[in-house]
Parts: sequence; structure tokens; C-alpha cells
Amino acid sequence: MKPSVLQYLNLFLLFAFGGVTTIHVPDQDVLVSLCKLPLDGHFSFHDVSTAAWDFGNLSSFMPAAVLHPGSVDDIATTVRHVFLRGEHSMLTVAARGHGHSLRGQCQAAGGIVIKMESLQTARMKVHSGASPYIDASGGELWINVLHETLKYGLAPKSWTDYLHLTVGGTLSNAGVSGQTFRHGPQISNVNELEIVTGRGDIVTCSLEQNSDLFHGALGGLGQFGIITRARIALEPAPKMVRWIRVLYSDFTSFTEDQEMLISAERTFDYIEGLVIINRTGVLNNWRSSFNPQDPLWASQFETDGRVLFCLEMTKNYNPEEADNMEQEVNNLLYQLRYIPLSLFHTDVTYIEFLDRVHASEAKLRAKGMWEVPHPWLNLMIPKSSIHSFAREVFGNILEDSNNGPILLYPVNRFRWDNRTSVVIPDEEVFYLVGFLSSAPSLSGPHSVEHTLNLHRQIIEFSYKAGIGVKQYLPNYNTEQEWKAHFGARWETFQQRKNAYDPLAILAPGQGIFQKASLT
Repeated sequence: MKPSVLQYLNLFLLFAFGGVTTIHVPDQDVLVSLCKLPLDGHFSFHDVSTAAWDFGNLSSFMPAAVLHPGSVDDIATTVRHVFLRGEHSMLTVAARGHGHSLRGQCQAAGGIVIKMESLQTARMKVHSGASPYIDASGGELWINVLHETLKYGLAPKSWTDYLHLTVGGTLSNAGVSGQTFRHGPQISNVNELEIVTGRGDIVTCSLEQNSDLFHGALGGLGQFGIITRARIALEPAPKMVRWIRVLYSDFTSFTEDQEMLISAERTFDYIEGLVIINRTGVLNNWRSSFNPQDPLWASQFETDGRVLFCLEMTKNYNPEEADNMEQEVNNLLYQLRYIPLSLFHTDVTYIEFLDRVHASEAKLRAKGMWEVPHPWLNLMIPKSSIHSFAREVFGNILEDSNNGPILLYPVNRFRWDNRTSVVIPDEEVFYLVGFLSSAPSLSGPHSVEHTLNLHRQIIEFSYKAGIGVKQYLPNYNTEQEWKAHFGARWETFQQRKNAYDPLAILAPGQGIFQKASLT
């Protein structure tokens, strides 16, 4: 049954008080034409409100329809249909994975949202051998990829901190975590992609085949095509992980130790840093999961009113290698300058460590805190500027870190492929800095307004001080800002857009290109 304009208006009224800020009433001819497409899956026209929400909970745009694809051909048919409507049609298409975008990037106001998790026809296939890999759908969750590869004693090399994200979603950005210093981001560990372009073509691409599209789509923010399949490099998976946390009070020692570890040949397998500003009960929280080296010291150590830095590291091992692991870990810890007695550690399975954030998610959901706004800010800071950045941000702008974790850890630039679309600082070592804020209050220090104001101060300082900052998961409001973000690479980015999505149909929520405005 075709939907009516009245039904759309009723839908708007129903959800207006739930945060929907924008609605485009679609042309009835458009909706009728979608109903006539030959598909293995189906369109939804009425239950589309969830596609107007994302994890950031800051932007909400109602689509005209949601496609539940039964095949890659469904996606290609839909995009081709929109493309053939021509430049005067304002219909757009957004691929939605697990909806973990922050500013409406997976939404399409008055357009079509493709529910990529519905794409089940492309079953995962693991290929073992000298260079093992897995073929996975772009709509597959990384946690499912992990479960499948572990059946063969294998696993992907590079991860994100949260595994309940889709393959296509993270590869459209970069995919970073504590393994990035060693293996590069997730986009550096992909052998092949299948992509539906903005013309509706299904294209297989790799280093050897259609390489321009391959590199463009990796970190391309969904601008050149929808990733429907990825061939991901694998390595032997360990069974166990030694998980370690230590504390620093001196920022120089904290950063120099991290930089030493990421440059060493024999080092930890995962390295991330956290900034702790004026927080109460941090070590008591750790003690619920970690064993303190000195329980008495841990119970008496005060974190209130202080800026501290946590270095989090892991060493992978198999049970029969436990003695060697202990020796390697002790040798590495001996070289570090953390606060004496501040060592915490635990041993967990490999999958428990990689899926660690999911346990926190379950607790937050139980408290109704998962669906609150998440005004995150993710930055890349050159090594030469990290001390100036830290002095101002952690010394003056931020009074505490109670709104959420602050990540700060270095990575090696040579592990990133500069042919991809992702933009990073020019220096050989740069820092990933993430302000992962939650804003559960309508006013005060835990509100969206207050948090965004702090983030504006951080960005304004960074630009005025010449920090050389680049945004990860970038969000800009003007073309000039996007041009500044891409710098000398803007021309290549625009050329690729003209080649693969000339009508600017795809990923409108990024706000980079507007339909019928490409010149």
C-alpha cells in the first residue's frame, strides 16, 4: 500500500517531541516509483523513525523510505533508480550500519536510508593459508566477524574500541584503536572491496583493480560508493590477553613512554592512553576488574583535584606461553616511568578484551544512559604540538573529565596509506585524541550546550595556536571548512566525487556536497 502525505505528517507529529528536527515531505510520485522496483528485499515507508536517529543524538532527519536490502542488487537497483531521475531530483541515499554516527552522517532527509545490517545474502567466508582473509558484508558487525574468524584460530589485525559497528561504516572512516600504531587503521588491512557507486554500478576494486575507487572509498566518508563487501586481512588469534593499566602524574613521561613503546620492535600489542581530570574514585572502579599491585596504596590514593594520565597496554599470549609473556611484560614495564605501585593488571580471553566496551554499554543501557546525546570530538594532533595542546586543554579549558573518557595515544604515520581519502597530520608520529562525552542533562556541566562550548574552545585554540589539528570523524558546516580540512587533497576528493557520484546522491548527512551543486 502506498503511503499518503497525511500519513507522513502524522508521523512527523508523532515523533516531533522525540527529537526529530527536520522532515521533508516526499513527492508521491517518488514513493510510488520506489514501490515498483523489483527487489529481493523491501522498502518501509511508515516505520522509518529509527533511521532518523543515531548514536550522537544531536541531529535527526526523517527519510522518505528505508530499504531493507535482500541482496547487493537491491542496493544497486535503488541507487541507479535515483541516479536516473537526474540532477533535478533532490532524492538522496544514505547507507546506515549500526547507526553509530555522531551528527546525522547516516541519515538522509526526505531520502532513502539503506539498512545495511539487513544484507544477509553475502555470508562470511574465511580463507586460511599463507595470507588468510575473510570476505564479509559491508553490513556485518565486527563482533560477528571476530566470532567467525576465531572458529579458524584467526582474527583481523586492527580494531576499533567498540565492535558493534559495521564493516562498511568503520572502513568509510578509518577504524582506529590501540593496535593502530602497529598495524595501521582498519583501512590499512583491507585487500579488496565491492562497492555500489553513485551511478548504481557494482564494482570490485583492490590495489590492482579499480585502485582509484578502492583508495577513495577507504576513509571516503561514503562519498564515492556504498561498501557492500570487504576482504579483510587476518592473523593468528591469541587465546589470552594480559591487560595492564598504570598511572602517571607527569605528561612528558607519559607521552615519551608511549612514543618509545610504539617505536620498539618488541612491545605491547595494544597501547592507549587516557587523561583523568579531577575525577573521584577512579582506582576503586578499576579494582572491580583489575588486580592492584599494592591494594593498600590503591585504596588510599586520591585522584580528586589532580590531572593524571593512564597508560593502558595489553600483551597477547597463549596459555603455554605464559612464562615468556610474564618476562616480556616485566622487561617492558621496567623501562616505564609510571607512578610506583600504580600498576593494575588482569588476564582475560582475547574476545573479552576486544569486546570490553559492550559490557559498559549493557550497564549504561540498564541505567537509560546509552541513548543520551554524545557530543564527541575526535582530533589528530602532531607530536610536535601535543604538549602545547595538553597545557591549554587539560590545564585551562577542561575542569574535569566527568562527562566521559578522554583518549590520548600516539600512532605511526607510515602505517597509514596516504592514497586513501582519510586526512592525517604530516608528522611521522601523531596523537589520536578523543573527547568521548555524554550529555545527559538539559543544563549545566553535563549538558550538550556546555560540552559543545568546551569543544569549540578546544578547536578555536588549536587553530589560533597553529597546532596543526585534523578532525577524525570530521564535522563541518561550510565548503570552505571542508576544503581547509582536505587541504591539497581537496581537488582529488572532488574529482573522485564527480567520477563516482556525479549527482551527489550518496551520504548527504556528511554535509560535504549538495545535490546539483558539484562544479
